[in-house]
Order: sequence, then C-alpha cells, then structure tokens
Amino acid sequence: MTFSIAFLIILALLFDFLNGFHDSANSIATIVSTRVLSPRWAILWAAFFNFIAFLFFGLHVANTIGKGIIDISIVDNGIIFGTLIGACGWNIITWYFGLPTSSSHALIGGMIGAALVKTGTKSLLWPGIGKTVSFIIISPILGFILGLVFGIVVYWLNRKNAPFKVDHIFRKGQLISAALYSMGHGGNDAQKTMGIIASLLFSAGLLGKTFHIPFWIVIICHAAIALGTMSGGWRIVKTMGQKVAKLKPVDGFCAESGAAIMLFVSSAFGIPVSTTHTITGSIMGIGSLKRLSAVKWGVAGRIIWAWILTIPCSAAISALAYYLVRH
Repeated sequence: MTFSIAFLIILALLFDFLNGFHDSANSIATIVSTRVLSPRWAILWAAFFNFIAFLFFGLHVANTIGKGIIDISIVDNGIIFGTLIGACGWNIITWYFGLPTSSSHALIGGMIGAALVKTGTKSLLWPGIGKTVSFIIISPILGFILGLVFGIVVYWLNRKNAPFKVDHIFRKGQLISAALYSMGHGGNDAQKTMGIIASLLFSAGLLGKTFHIPFWIVIICHAAIALGTMSGGWRIVKTMGQKVAKLKPVDGFCAESGAAIMLFVSSAFGIPVSTTHTITGSIMGIGSLKRLSAVKWGVAGRIIWAWILTIPCSAAISALAYYLVRH
C-alpha cells in the first residue's frame, strides 16, 4: 500500500468522522431536547448503536456507493481526493451555519464533480444517481408521513391516559426509538465511506478482480462514525431539537420510530438516503399533528434550500480540488 493510498484512507475516515460529528444531531437532538437523556449520555447511547449497526445490516449501500454512482474504471487517487475534499468541505460549511444537511449527498456530489472534470458526463451512472437524488424528495416526505402516522396512532392509543403517565411511558420508549434510529444511521451512513475506501483499493488492484468490502473496512468505518457522533455537532443539535418544532418525549418517540423504519428499509434495498432528510421530515410530521403553525416553516425552508444546494455545491468544491491536484 502506497503513502498516497494510506493518506486517502485516512481522509475517508476523516469524512466518516465528520459525518458522525455533523449528523450526531439527527441521533440525539430529540432525546436531548425532551430531556430524556443528558447530552453526554445521549451521545454515548447514539455512538454505541452507531458502532454495532454492522451486526444487523448487509453491505448493500456500500456496494451502491462503490460502483453505482460513477464508473469504477475511472476511479483513481485524484477522483477519491476530490470526492472527499468536496464532501468534507461542504460538511464543515453547513456545520458552521448550523444547517442539518446530508453528508451522503455531499459525498455523492463530490464523486460527480470529480468525475465530470476527468471524463465529462459519460462516466456518470444515471440509474444510481437518479435513485439517490429522487430520495432527496422521497425520504423527507416518507419521514413526514411516518412521523405523522406514528403520532396519530400513539396519541389515539393514549387518549385516555393522564399526561404525566404518557410522559413517563415515552421517556422510556424514547430510549428504544433513539437506539433504533442511531442503529439505522450507522447502518446507512458508515457504508458510504466503506464504498469509497473499497473503490479506492479496487482501482489500485488491492482487492483482486472482484469488488467487495473487506471486514476490516467495515470495522474502521463504524468506529470512525461512532467517534464523530461522540464529538457532537452542537450547532445542529439546537436547530434539530427546538428550532423545527417543540417536542415532548412522546413526539420524540414518534419522530425517531418513523425515521428508523425508513432507514432500515432503505438500507435493505441499498439506497443511500439522507438520515438528515428523514428525521427532519419526521419531526415536521409529528409537529404538524398538533397544528401546522407548530412547525417553524421559515427554519424548515432554510434547511430545504441547503438540501437542494448540497450536491451542486459539494460537486463544485470537488471539481476544483480535482482540477488543482491534477494541474
């Protein structure tokens, strides 16, 4: 293994760390804002389930990222470098402004940007890109619907219970829903970095003739995202936990449960969805159950604009990085 490949693996793990750091808000914002767990315990809870997710999920998403977005035959060190600089750069920018954007789409945008500079559009695999981009719209809508449906069912089942009893039940229930959501987050997002590292090694001839994900890559990627989650992106926690909608423990349970189902299903089908989009949609769904004005649509609109800009902006940063490193 050459120095440049080792450097790019470290850079990929830095992206994975930033993914956990940036997206820790998704895993812990609801459980912290409802005061079910303190920030320190919430982070440890989320990081643990981020890490053990590899025990429960296949590697379908990693294979999609590794060979389903751009033609793997054009992948070289420059493509991987541009991809990771684009994704890391956009993550840092949006973290600074407290915007819960998608690390997944930043990574995909980075791949597209570097590939466009190298070969133009001919190396882009449109079926994989189309499936991923379509979920920019689909995942928050499904998250919204699932959060709303969970809310309707749970509120109806507890309509005769005293508010104190409901609060007591769902303070415990939210520990389970937060664990499931964190597991879904680790199971979907850690695999994106696995796909990048595996495509790098495959292009260098270090994986043999068949593309696959070695187990050591699985472990280090889950460890990196868990460490990132433990470090916590607190700017985004504030946005997710209270600026979108005010939440009670029962609301947090419904939002996390709806989002977890979405992540489990998409991971099973190998779709690299945005955990950010999913949980934000789910929070909006449970918030709108009370009344539409309970959702702060101005904040929601600013978040949605950041979602739309993620792929083109990360692609632009990646294209510039690839161009500079080649020239």
